[in-house]
Formats: sequence, structure tokens, C-alpha cells
Amino acid sequence: MPVSVRAAPFEPYAEVASHQHAVFGASGQFGATAVFVGTMRDFNEGDSVQGMTLEHYPGMTERHLETICATASGQWPLLETLVIHRVGDISPGEAIVLVVVWSAHRQAAFEACREIMEALKSQAPFWKKERLATGTRWVTGNTAGYPASKS
Repeated sequence: MPVSVRAAPFEPYAEVASHQHAVFGASGQFGATAVFVGTMRDFNEGDSVQGMTLEHYPGMTERHLETICATASGQWPLLETLVIHRVGDISPGEAIVLVVVWSAHRQAAFEACREIMEALKSQAPFWKKERLATGTRWVTGNTAGYPASKS
């Protein structure tokens, strides 16, 4: 259940393919792969956002993410998980987070992927500072995500 916190940009779907090949090869061992890719928006709280700096506490953050994945593996029959999270300076449109779950069945993959992402957003020690045209500001809360609201 690899977890990676990186300063460099990454290509989410290349990461999925590479990890899947490394872990499963050509086997038909899994029946479902659920993928969530979070990207940086160019707006927040009604303002245009030009970029952001994402900070973390090295070591503690990775352990927290590993615990989140282990908890999900205890709740659903998962074969593998992968979490990659960016830190440092990030531009709009760049991938910030990748959560991937492999399971024999889609329900477990969907539910575990969502739970990992929601736990990551609400519990993992990351701090966001947005760059606006008028200066910078720390983000004090996360956008709502769970339970999903219907518009």
C-alpha cells in the first residue's frame, strides 16, 4: 500500500498503469480499479487563485496516509491501494492527489477510494497557502465532499 508525498509534478494515469503493472503484471487478479485524481482549481471562495503552496510535516504526513489506507483495507476486501500527494508550489490544472484502489469487486473499490480521499482531506496534516492577485492567504477549511451534496 504505497504512499508517496512529492514536490515534483506527476502524471496520474501513468502512475496508475506503472503501479498496476508492477503489482499485478498481466494477472486477472482484480476486477475493479477505482481512481480519484484531485487537481488544483483556479478559484476558491469566490476569488481567482493563481497558485498555491502546500506544506506538510515530513514523516508524520506519510504515516497518517498509511494509517488511512490500512484502515480502509480493514473495512473492505482490497488487493492494493496507492496514494500520491503533491507538496510545494502547485499551479492550477496540476494534479495534487491520486488515490487508487484495486479490489475484486467494484463496490469495495468505489467505497474504499472515496473513504480514503475523504479521510485524507479531513485528517491528513497538510497546510495550503493560496496565491491571489491581492496577496496570499492560508486555507482554513476543506471543501465539502462527504456526504455528497446534489445540485
